[in-house]
Amino acid sequence: MLAVSIFPQSSFSNPSSTFATLSTLQLCFPVSTILRVCSDRAPGVPMAEVLATMVVGPLVSMVKEKASSYLLEQYQVMEGLEKQHKLLKRKLPAILDVITDAEEQAAAKREGAKAWLEEVRQVAYQANDVLDEFKYEALRRKAREEGHYKELGMDVIKLFPSHNRFVFRIKMGNKLRMILEELDVLIAEMNCFGFKFRQGPPVPVNHLRENSSKIIDPVDIAGRSRAGDKKKIIKSLLDKASNVNLTVFPVVGMGGMGKTTLAQLVYNDPDIQKHFQLRLWVCVSDNFDVDSLAERIVEEAKKNGCQANGSSALDKLQNAVSGKRYLLVLDDVWNRDEAHKWEKLKSYLQHGGSGSSVLITTRDQAVAQLMMGTATGAYELGRLGENFIEEIIRSRAFSSKQEKDWPRELVNMVGDVAKRCAGSPLAATALGSVLSTKTTAREWKDVLRRKKICDDRNGILPVLKLSYNCLPSHMRQCFAFCAMFPKDYEIDVEMLIQLWMANGFISVLQGEEHPEISGKNIFIELASRSFFQDVKGIPFEFTDIEVSRVTCKIHDLMHDVALDSMGKECAAIATEQSKSGDFPHSARHLLLSVNEPETFLNASLEKGSPVIQTLICEGDVDKDLQHLSKYRSARALKIRGGLELKQTSFLKPVWLHHLRYLDFSGSYAIKSLPEDISILYHLQTLNLSSCHYLERLPKGMKYMTALRHLYTHGCLKLKSMPADLRHLTSLQTLTCFVASAGSDCSRVGELRRLDDLGGQLELKQLENVKEADAKEAKLGNKKKLARLTLRWTDVDKEARNSDREVLEGLEPHDGLKVLEIYSCSIDTCPTWMNKLQGIVKLKLSDCKRLEKLPAFWQLPALQILCLYGLENIRYLCSSDIAFTFQKLKNLEIFKLPNFEIWWGTSEVRGERPIFPLLEKLLIKECKSLAALPKASVLKETFEGVKTEYRSAFPALKEMELENLEMFQRWKDGEGTPGEELTFHWLEKLIIRSCPALTTLPEAPKLSVLEVGGVSQQISSLHAASRYITSLSSLELSGDNTETESVAEQNSSELVHGREKWEHRSPLTRMYLRGYNLLFSHSSALPLWTCFAQLVDLDIQDCDALVDWPENVFQALVSLRNLRIWQCSKLTGRTQETSEQSAPERSGLLPRLELLRLCGCPCTSQEIMY
Repeated sequence: MLAVSIFPQSSFSNPSSTFATLSTLQLCFPVSTILRVCSDRAPGVPMAEVLATMVVGPLVSMVKEKASSYLLEQYQVMEGLEKQHKLLKRKLPAILDVITDAEEQAAAKREGAKAWLEEVRQVAYQANDVLDEFKYEALRRKAREEGHYKELGMDVIKLFPSHNRFVFRIKMGNKLRMILEELDVLIAEMNCFGFKFRQGPPVPVNHLRENSSKIIDPVDIAGRSRAGDKKKIIKSLLDKASNVNLTVFPVVGMGGMGKTTLAQLVYNDPDIQKHFQLRLWVCVSDNFDVDSLAERIVEEAKKNGCQANGSSALDKLQNAVSGKRYLLVLDDVWNRDEAHKWEKLKSYLQHGGSGSSVLITTRDQAVAQLMMGTATGAYELGRLGENFIEEIIRSRAFSSKQEKDWPRELVNMVGDVAKRCAGSPLAATALGSVLSTKTTAREWKDVLRRKKICDDRNGILPVLKLSYNCLPSHMRQCFAFCAMFPKDYEIDVEMLIQLWMANGFISVLQGEEHPEISGKNIFIELASRSFFQDVKGIPFEFTDIEVSRVTCKIHDLMHDVALDSMGKECAAIATEQSKSGDFPHSARHLLLSVNEPETFLNASLEKGSPVIQTLICEGDVDKDLQHLSKYRSARALKIRGGLELKQTSFLKPVWLHHLRYLDFSGSYAIKSLPEDISILYHLQTLNLSSCHYLERLPKGMKYMTALRHLYTHGCLKLKSMPADLRHLTSLQTLTCFVASAGSDCSRVGELRRLDDLGGQLELKQLENVKEADAKEAKLGNKKKLARLTLRWTDVDKEARNSDREVLEGLEPHDGLKVLEIYSCSIDTCPTWMNKLQGIVKLKLSDCKRLEKLPAFWQLPALQILCLYGLENIRYLCSSDIAFTFQKLKNLEIFKLPNFEIWWGTSEVRGERPIFPLLEKLLIKECKSLAALPKASVLKETFEGVKTEYRSAFPALKEMELENLEMFQRWKDGEGTPGEELTFHWLEKLIIRSCPALTTLPEAPKLSVLEVGGVSQQISSLHAASRYITSLSSLELSGDNTETESVAEQNSSELVHGREKWEHRSPLTRMYLRGYNLLFSHSSALPLWTCFAQLVDLDIQDCDALVDWPENVFQALVSLRNLRIWQCSKLTGRTQETSEQSAPERSGLLPRLELLRLCGCPCTSQEIMY
């Protein structure tokens, strides 16, 4: 007890106090004593909150729901077993009632409770398989009624060996009896243990945190590491000085990131002390009780000399803050469900003076939003910089020694330790303290080799488990499942939700919302509580045009929490050294990221039948998986490779009845799937994307009525869809539908009943579709569709007059986000195109007969417009009134040979720029275009100076012009060809094969310039020198044909402009092709001294390069990468001697890391090092 009483309660949850406490205690006690304190729990803390809880309750809940499935009743698959069924439905809730108590006792290291829970887990898994077999039997009977047996023919006997109802009842009766016997034993043991009913996991109370605004940091690591964050928050608080309403400023971040430390730094800043008349600090942590919280705030106010009169705590609070500008810090807030409590407290806090603020720290974005109300701007605290993490570790690990006495071998290992801390100061402090007792490199390596650094012994786990333990049980199970992914793994979120569904983690009751929606909500909830990070997009929703795949990661320390909760049930093997003897036979969820995973799996499966439910193989499987039939419990398989499935024993659906998720995406040799795959009646997700050689799908797919997601995009040889797909009414995703004229295939009209389709849909081979069929598809009813691609086969034959009618019939809903149309033989766009008020991206490609474009500016959400291969288009659009592309950011125009003017009218009305937000402009192979559109006169302030300039694209950042034979002016209208205009924000400019262009535009922020195939006036260093203050990358391509007089002129101009380059160039990358000037003229050679900052240099096709240019390279002191290509006359010898080749000489290019000589026939050999 002495150890606990002397160790401040905030040591683990408050990083600042951790810095101080460990340092202070090390002065008084041996390190072993401190570590013993770290592993003791604080008085009054339930052990389930401090240590890991086993994920058993959600599993039992899932089995209970399956036992009550309506399918079991509808198809009478438990006929003759009704009594056992009733017993099962009674016994499961009895166990479920005491699960929470059992988990707490197991966490308290009661071995009997642990063993009992483990047995419950095993029995629950067995019961889950048995109930799934009953459910599969119900689906089998349903398919039989619909005629599947007739199509399967004699294969029925092989595929359903126990299809006889009498045989099935006997077999399943025995399995059910064994489950009930096991449950009887468990219930008897449950009563002996005296487990009691608990409603659920207790409210997280962080007894390890103290109520303190003081920070003790002897070396000021916290102050320096969070200086930037502190400055931003202080500025935000001071800027609100005149606000009449109360300002609420949340700091949000994962546990252990230093939120409290940052709040302490802000709270104690001199500017804050001076600005606020009253400062108050209260740690909330436990239940958000308004009255008790008000009392604690009042007590803090009294310590600051405030009078607090009133009959109640809230009245006293109002009196204490009335008229004063105050800062209240509410540390560690958890309340997210009862908004009225905060609103009540806030109503009394509103009586402070102008500029009063409440600074809160929380792990939960939902808490932040609740307390901010309609305001925005919560401050998300990220990882601590690795240099500061290393400093924390050194200060702890070597605290007993002077710096000069630190062991160098151990100091060199600090960086590796820092990487394991994943930016957490809490982890760095704890690990540093652990390592302070380790004095040899071997002991440090033992710590580094641990699978996880987050455990109860070093004090990290208790802090992070607080967040985990307050989750509902089904969310705990969903998050713990993520332990199967390696650390820093980029998780496909939609795949993750589908895996949750496959394993039954998302309950589905008849008549309730789609499981995908439940899964999406679970994911969003977990992300808001900081369990996931680096989240890109929202699953099953259109988020952003740039987000094609929704992904996330898990912070390394939160990964340790998941791993701690799942134990050996999840495993990720990512090292080639793993032997079959290392196979985790107890793992139910396994990810293999090794080469030839089949060798590993085949060797391990010979030793026994695995219990794997989820198997993800990241490496290619190129040989047969001989024992996959042993995976009788498999719910999810993801396998990619060159297997031809029909010729292997790999996939045997007869043994894989439980399968719900099957992913062969990217498999490069699959031509077809076995026909008996259609007996996988449970299958929800089938991913065949990018199976380039897949020619057909199983004929019996219409019986796979549980199928919800079918990915067929990228299947280049797929010729048709199997018949009667209209029966798959559960489909949420169908990425590609291939229309065919065959009689045994599904027509586009079959989509009529699939109104739940969402995400992306591509319709291919639309030349096979009739107008009536197109209308019958009723795409307009599919409100969840976000991306639609309509593709005709581009064949050289007479114009198809029906294309226009078919396209009109395929009208989508007006909320569509992305529309792409390929090779459609139309002369005008469909009438419905301008109704697409939500369209973000529009692409028209190879519609060669198209003569007129619609009024694209009438699409208010349009951001990306791509026009490819439209041979008859002369202008972009035409209007008699002023117009503007309101949100267009990206315009791409390729292969429009007759595109010669921008607008169909002689004059565009209005002075406003037509493209006010355009950031990227690409124009290629438009041989008739002579100029960019007319520029508008604009007035803006740049760096405090009011400026008037002309520009058609005031926001442009990137421009690429290529193969424009007639292009010569940077703006249309009157003026000379050399007249300039300004691109104030242009960062990247690429010009290729524009022979008529003679000038470069004004672009003060240009960073990347690539010029080739243009006039010699602009393909020179002299022309590029106008951008010298901003240019970081330069590519110049000449043609080795400049005349001597031109060369002399260019050389003279270059030397004359040397002052521009000298001392001012930030240039780090240069590529020179066919550019002889810098090597052939002695007057130009001194210019190389201006390129001391160059890091990368490529030289290609330079005939003037004969000798190894030591006089050039001696100036390139920063160069790291040098590549010389196809310089036909380069000998590799220096001018000084004919015996020594350049790469062997020393003293030149002191920082060179890569040298490559390739295609230079006069050198003795190709060189690369």
